[in-house]
Parts: sequence; C-alpha cells; structure tokens
Amino acid sequence: MAEIVYPPVIKTALGVFKALNIKFRLEGTEHIPRTGGAVLVSNHVSYLDFIFAGLAAHPAGRLVRFMAKKEIFDNRIAGPLMRGMHHIPVDRNAGASSYAAALKALKSGEIVGVFAEATISRSFTVKDIKSGAVRMAVASKVPLVPVAIWGPQRLWTKGRKRRLLQRGVPVTILVGEPMHPKRGDDYDQVTRDLRARMSELLEKAQREYPDVPRSDETWWQPAYLGGTAPTPEEAEKLDLEEAEARKAAREERERKKGS
Repeated sequence: MAEIVYPPVIKTALGVFKALNIKFRLEGTEHIPRTGGAVLVSNHVSYLDFIFAGLAAHPAGRLVRFMAKKEIFDNRIAGPLMRGMHHIPVDRNAGASSYAAALKALKSGEIVGVFAEATISRSFTVKDIKSGAVRMAVASKVPLVPVAIWGPQRLWTKGRKRRLLQRGVPVTILVGEPMHPKRGDDYDQVTRDLRARMSELLEKAQREYPDVPRSDETWWQPAYLGGTAPTPEEAEKLDLEEAEARKAAREERERKKGS
C-alpha cells in the first residue's frame, strides 16, 4: 500500500523530539521481525504511546498499524492522519469488523499494534489484559512481541494537563523476546504469561529510569516505588467510576434526543 502519510509523520515526530531534547533509551529492537506479520503488544501510560511504541519498530524499517478507538478516527484533525497511516479503527459496538481488519493486516505481513489494557493505566502498572492479542497471533500464525514504555506519562496522561513542550524528558522503550502461541494452547494462560512479560519489562524500565520525581512531581511514579500514583486497586475504582459517569452521560443524551 502507498505510504504517503506515515513516513512524514515519523520524520516530523523525530524532529520535534530532537528539538525538545527527548532522551531515548531503546532496547531489544532486534526482536522486531524484519519481515512478516507480528502483534506488538504495549503497555499504556499516556495519550502519546502509539508514537513511542511505533518507534520500537523503526530500527527494523517497519511501520506499525495500531488498533485505536473509533472516536480518534472521527476527530477532524487526528482522523485523516490515522486513516492515512492505515491504522485500524476499533468500534466497540462492532468488534468483529475490527478483528477481521487486524487479521487481514497480519496475514498480509503487517505489524499490528495493540494496547491490550484497552485504557491508560492510572497506576502505571500493567492492568489485566484480554486474550484478543493472543487469539489474533494464533489465527494469523505470527509472533507476539511485548513492549514496555515509560516516561511519556510526564508529557500527557489521563487526569493531568498536557505538558507537550516539556524539555529533556527521558523515554524508555523496551522490546521483549517474541512469544509464539499456537492452536491448542491455553489462551488465558498465554495471556497471563504475556502480561507477566510486559510487567517485567515495565518494572525494569521504571527501576532503571534516570530521573527521580521532585517532591511536587511524585504523581508520575507508581505507588510501589514510593510515588503517589493510585495503587492498582484505587485505579480500578476510579476507572469504574469514570465508566459509570460516561454511561450516565450517554443515557442522558439519549433521553434528551427522545424527548
């Protein structure tokens, strides 16, 4: 397929990162297949993760087609870019079509990127993940590649103001060894193994991160390292409250339309 949009976007992003003196640590890129399909599964700590997870495949000369919620494609600015980069919209009311589009991309030799936690982790630990990524890899006969990202939450994450022009923020991107699930495996167990690998990579990235938060910046550090980010249990409660508020808002909109 023609790549008119994606390469210029990458070039622009790298230029911006250089201007902002973003300090990258990128390890394990040899695990990205040089050819053929793969499911790249990353943790999710910020609204910028698709950019940084995509950079994990850049040294291999690969482009990643990310699965992202349909609402992003509906945005008048982000939408044309997402479509131009051939990312895959996910409509939660029509999940089968999104899954079919991902399988088609994988079988044609593309790398498909998945944020298996579905939403940003407020605790900055790896949330429970569903087996969709594993099932896609098995159905397409391609490897699963775990990735951990750390640092972008300082630029823009859930519940915090954007600080996109902050200079000198280190960003760590670690790529783990591929997993090769196959038909007949216990998909739930493979999913648990995948989450464990992602958690190990993320903890390594966090413990080896070169910056320590100032006393007024401990929000971006996970609780288990002494930060003031919510614990996983507190984060789950916040997520449930947010989901209930969104549901109530939708129902109110529907009620007003019907009245």
